[in-house]
Amino acid sequence: MTDITSIPVKAADGSTTDLGPHRGEVMLIVNVASQCGFTPQYEGLEALQRQYRDRGFSVLGFPCNQFGAQEPGDAEEIASFCKLTYDVDFPIFAKIDVNGDDTAPIYRYLKDNAPGLLGSKAIKWNFTKFLIDRSGKVVHRYAPQTKPEGLAKDIEALL
Repeated sequence: MTDITSIPVKAADGSTTDLGPHRGEVMLIVNVASQCGFTPQYEGLEALQRQYRDRGFSVLGFPCNQFGAQEPGDAEEIASFCKLTYDVDFPIFAKIDVNGDDTAPIYRYLKDNAPGLLGSKAIKWNFTKFLIDRSGKVVHRYAPQTKPEGLAKDIEALL
């Protein structure tokens, strides 16, 4: 089995990195967008980050512009929006594709290990969430409509 923390990802500055710094943590990986009806979920995601980070939890945001072109900005604009609008402190990575030929490797892994409704692998919209346990196993996939505060019980069970 692939170790999710060793899959290459792009940092916001475009450099190649991985999730190694989060090895052994419970992670919530989310495809985010700044101009989506679900964008206010940034507030709830940041609340989870602040509530649980000292217990080994991290929210990891991956901007995506594949749904209604709702993430048109560059990395600097995205970071500025997240900080100024929602005081986001959790890591925001480089903009990626979550579907199609150019799907980022991390999302190929997530979709293979946690298919959606009726076994569908495609990400349907922004703010689809994947909960990862401390061993790197994908334990749950949540629909965009699932509010971050609704995940607290599942996160606590893994901490």
